[in-house]
Parts: sequence; structure tokens; C-alpha cells
Amino acid sequence: MVQQYGIKFALHLINKHFGNVVSKVCENLFRRGLLTLDQLIQYTQLTKDQVKNSLLVLIQHNCVQPFLLDDDDVNNLKVRTQYLALFDNIVHRLRFPKFLETVLLRLDEECVDILDGLLRDGRLTLKQMVDRASQGKENTVTTKVVRESLCKLLTARFVERCPAREPVVSTSFKETTIRKRGVKSAKIFETPKTLEQRVLEAAMPGDAIRFSLTADTVLNVDGEKKSDDVQMNSVEENVVEEEQILWRANFEEFIRHLRHKVLIENVRSQHDDGTATVLSAVLEATKTVEKNVKMENSVPLSLDTITTEVMKTDTGRALTIDRIKASLSQLGCSSSSVVDDLYSIDLKKIIEQARNEDVESIVLKRYGNDAYRMFRLLSKGSSFLDTDKIAACTLVESKKALKFLTQLWNDNYLHMETVPVVTGRRSSDIFWWKVNQPLLWINVLDEMYHAALNLSIKMADEQKKNEEVLNVPKHKLKEPGPLQKEYKRLLNVWLLLGSSLMKLDDALMLFHDF
Repeated sequence: MVQQYGIKFALHLINKHFGNVVSKVCENLFRRGLLTLDQLIQYTQLTKDQVKNSLLVLIQHNCVQPFLLDDDDVNNLKVRTQYLALFDNIVHRLRFPKFLETVLLRLDEECVDILDGLLRDGRLTLKQMVDRASQGKENTVTTKVVRESLCKLLTARFVERCPAREPVVSTSFKETTIRKRGVKSAKIFETPKTLEQRVLEAAMPGDAIRFSLTADTVLNVDGEKKSDDVQMNSVEENVVEEEQILWRANFEEFIRHLRHKVLIENVRSQHDDGTATVLSAVLEATKTVEKNVKMENSVPLSLDTITTEVMKTDTGRALTIDRIKASLSQLGCSSSSVVDDLYSIDLKKIIEQARNEDVESIVLKRYGNDAYRMFRLLSKGSSFLDTDKIAACTLVESKKALKFLTQLWNDNYLHMETVPVVTGRRSSDIFWWKVNQPLLWINVLDEMYHAALNLSIKMADEQKKNEEVLNVPKHKLKEPGPLQKEYKRLLNVWLLLGSSLMKLDDALMLFHDF
């Protein structure tokens, strides 16, 4: 469930990019849940055209998904189109520069230009991409050139076909089976999917179509090769289809890539380059078969497969088999945890460790060394500790320890329980303390959204206050004087605020997306 400041931050981004009217429509979807067009008109008190245009903008930019609810009878749909606000996709707008940097490092500038168009303009056809690429250039960019870049992006899964416009989603709440494999047996847990997950799954085409430039029309329905005449018709149909297919950036793949980067860098800082290289090889070998971004464990691989992947890299060629085994052991793949000679790394543990370090860093900066030592002691264990025990272990005087612990509890960093104790005629309470990580991470995440909102508002205020300077012709800003000085000050402020927001976004992804 998204916390209050998360929603406020998402609405701020919508307002900043699309204006008050669109933001008002989006706010009602967040506050009231699924709504039809008529309900949105009623709640927003906007005109029908304003609401329709706002929804079209939000759909164009992948911020809202329309769908139909099915009362177990597809041919008799009684419910009108429902609209679902996609929180993650809205916040991903903050990460567009990171997505572009990812493509620049892995592909080329032509692919960056294509992706930039999809991020700025939302859903585009191939023809629209060609028209956009040709704008402001003396020589028209050919369809072939754009098509080649699009193929590279599809192969890397950075771009995908847009989902179905209005998928039909059953009202019956089906459960999905999640299997967790232990050393000796497999445990099965039944966890229900959220409505948002079911809507997105129903809208998403299969991978064969999702990342294909054209549909395979060379085979007939019986799987036999079509005649030459039919194949020629199929080619013509594909050309027509290409002009109609809508494409968009695949946020899921970018978040997966950024998660892998965080996993590798955290392992590098905790261990060494060799262990980071082994983890990188495992993630690279399994990225196309990962079922979801937040996989708790890597896909099981044999030692031979891991070794082959490690040897593909310059740093990996210096590693021996024994060194690779030692790295796998450091990553938690001890001999007792290896099943059927297949190695699987606990990715969730690495992410949780990174989260704990981030929270500990916040506690250190906000409350000082004594509170930090007490919080760290509690975060490393899973059981309750009383005040005197905590004070003794951290060498902090008991009254001072109680003061810090109470402060941390008031700010939702600790969980506290009281136990009454009767000694003779006197009764008193003993305070027991514990870190409840799931609840703590939710509260910390909401604080981060609050901070991101404040930073973004500050940047908007700076822009509004300095509109006159920003509108001055560039050649005048090159001349020494008050204008140039003010412009340089504004650039420095923007650079500081922008870099702070990007660093904060790294933490947002760590606690929400990874």
C-alpha cells in the first residue's frame, strides 16, 4: 500500500508535467480507487471533455491503465471501463535520466534518441519515431535506421509493445502459487495477487509478441509453411502492422538493470571485486529467465554454467575454479545450501542488508553515535531487549539510553512493549525494545517520499523565482555582470538540488522497487 507522501509526490510529478487538471483526475484515482468516466466527472467536477482528455494523456504516458471488469461472463459485460492509476509508472518519470544513461552505456546514441522520444512523448508508432528523429535535421532519417535502433532496444528488452487497451479482468479473486525450495523439500505458499497485478498481467502480451517487431505470420494455423503468395501477403500485412503498433519504454527492464547494479556494488563493498564479478555473471546468465524484478533468489545454475559466464569478462578470466567457489560461498552458497549441484544466491538478503545500512546511516546523522549503537544492536537481532541490557551492551548510561530509545520509538524507528513488574508494594514497568523491519522500512520510505517532495518543490520554486533570468537570451548571459552571476548561482542551486534528488531516488528504489 502506498503511503500518504508517496501519493503526494506522485501527484506533484503529474502536476509538474501535465498541469492541475490532469493531476486532479489522477488524485481522485489514487484517493478513491477504481473509477469510471462518469464517476470521475462527478468527483472532479470537471467537464466530460476535460476528464476524457486527462485520461488520454495519462494513458499515453503509461500512468493509467483502463480495463473491463468481468462478472464471469465476457459476452455480457455490465460494468463500464474502469481506470487504474499506476503509481510505479508515475514515479519512474523521476528516473528517465537514469534510463537514458543505461541505454547509452549498453547500446548507442541512436538508441538513446529513440528511447528519449518514448520517455518524452509516451507511446509512439514506428512512423512517429521516424518523424521525430527527422525533426530539425537537414537529411531525413530513414525508416530503416530507426527500425534497426528499435530492434536493438527490443533485443535488450528496453522497449516493448504497449499493453492491451482494455483487457478483461475477472472479478473472482484467484490465487497464485509461489514455490520456495528448501534444502530437502519444497514449500508452497499461496499468496493472492493484487488487482493491479492482475490488470497488468491481463493487459500484457506474451514475450514472443511483446518484444517482437512484427508478428510471425509465415506459418499457417496448422504450423505448416505458407505458400509463396500467402507469404507475400503476410509481408505486406506486417508492413501495415508495423505502422500501427504502439511502442513504449519497458520500465520493468530498467528497474531490473538498476537492481542488478545495486546488488553488485553492495557485494563489491562488502567483499571484493572477484565476488562482485561472480554475482554479475550469475545475474547476466539468468536475466532473460527472471520471473519478476523482486526475485528473492537467483535462478539455480550449475558451477560449469557460472564458470563459463564468469570467463566471458576480463576480470573473470583471472579467477580460478576455487576462487569462484569461494566467492559463491561468500554469497551464501555453502555446501549445505547447494541443491542438486545447482547454486542459487539469496538476493533478498543482499537488498535487506543494504536497506539496514541506509537506515543506520539515517539514525547516525539524526540522533548521534549513542543512539546509532543502540539501534544497530537491536537491528542485528530479532528478539526484544530491555533498557538495562541495551545500556550495558552499548556502554550508555541507563537514563540516557531510555531517552534515546524513547525518541527512536516516537519517530517509529523502534517497537516497544511494557511489562509491569511488582516488587513488594511497588509496581513499575520494564521497557522492552525491538526493531520491526517491515514496519520500519515502510515508515522510512514515506519519510523519503516526503523529502523527495520537498526537494522537487524547492526546485520548482527556484525556477519560478528566476523566470526572468532563465528567459534572458544566452548571448547576454555570457557578458560579465549581475545577470551572469545570478545565472551561475541558479545553475549551482539546480545542480545541488538535482543531484540530491537523484541520490534520494536511489534510496527510494532500494526500499520500494527492489
